Amino acid sequence: MARGIHFTRLETHEAGAPILSVTELTVHYDGRPALEEVTFTLSGGERVAVVGPNGAGKSTLFKAIAGVLSPSAGAVKVAGHGPGGHICIAYVPQRSQVDWSFPVTVADVVMMGRVGRLGLFRRPQRQDWERIRQCLTVVGLTGLAGRQIAELSGGQQQRMFIARALAQEAQLVLMDEPLTGLDLPNQGDIFAILDDLRRRQVTVMVATHDLNLAAERFDRVMLLNRRLLGIGQPGEVFTPERLRLAYGGHLRLVETGDGLAVLSDTCCGGDL
Repeated sequence: MARGIHFTRLETHEAGAPILSVTELTVHYDGRPALEEVTFTLSGGERVAVVGPNGAGKSTLFKAIAGVLSPSAGAVKVAGHGPGGHICIAYVPQRSQVDWSFPVTVADVVMMGRVGRLGLFRRPQRQDWERIRQCLTVVGLTGLAGRQIAELSGGQQQRMFIARALAQEAQLVLMDEPLTGLDLPNQGDIFAILDDLRRRQVTVMVATHDLNLAAERFDRVMLLNRRLLGIGQPGEVFTPERLRLAYGGHLRLVETGDGLAVLSDTCCGGDL
């Protein structure tokens, strides 16, 4: 299994501070920059799509926000404090990064979201298992609580991780390519749950390669290629100039009567 969020002490939230503030964030891998001077702020309840070519640093950004990676320069603040002591951040990794042969059930994985609140050595109580049942009900997996995770479909796997975030009582959820490989009905199920998270004022960042989906289903979009090329409404960010800066010749853009159409992104591999 991929590891969850690490923490050393519990941080309180600073009154009036944004749920996420990233300032001049720079991260290096093996001496080369994966992110350079990225700055933005998110408010509670926002749903933001992070788009960019492979190697743009989307996964690196999420790991730095979650406190898994340390910045080379700059700062990440979650509700006014560094990310390391927070249990309100849930990181949903790419499915390819998870060991699906690990012998745990769906309910076990969702209970992992309670560890930060329980402490490492305290056993779950009846109220904790009731919380797990409620979270599984929200994502439609109640009947699969005892199922081994290897037996889940792609859509069920994503819903399980969202249930873990609910169990964690997360206020900031980072989802790395959660829609990849899912058909339209499963994507619709995920967005129905994301709508519920927005009603709960949970902030969600989703990395995706689908620019059209990003433009249609998110409050704001973030265009990234190591540097932040734009954040805002899709029409403001997805301009031909910025898209060419991000994707070079890998993106086919066609002007139509309804605006700019994105036909394909042929840049398909792993992201940093």
